[in-house]
Amino acid sequence: MDEIDRKSIAQTGLCISDFAVLEVLLHKGPLPVNTIGAKVLLTSGSISTAVDRLEERKLVRRAVDKTDRRVCQVHLTAPGGRLIKKAFAQHRRNLERAMSSLTPAEKDKAAALLVRLGRQAAEDFESETP
Repeated sequence: MDEIDRKSIAQTGLCISDFAVLEVLLHKGPLPVNTIGAKVLLTSGSISTAVDRLEERKLVRRAVDKTDRRVCQVHLTAPGGRLIKKAFAQHRRNLERAMSSLTPAEKDKAAALLVRLGRQAAEDFESETP
């Protein structure tokens, strides 16, 4: 599934990190740079580079947070929103097609197990990080 996921994202014309950043903004709304980095598992340097790259392409814009001027929020632009909506829809169709041999109950069970694994892995990682 990981290989199918990567190939599907590549078909959108975006690299994995750019897709991930745009997808988070699509589903969560504007967020601080460091919050996006944590959600998509990019270091502070890597998330800054990704946001710079997306900003250069005019897919996102940075804005100073109105309540805390030390924080920079990242927003989708109209072209960025259109691109990620189309790319995410295509990616979703690809993944649904890849899982089409599973029954709805099996898909629900697989999703629940993956969520559980992800939470446990995140907890383990956080407890081991100095």
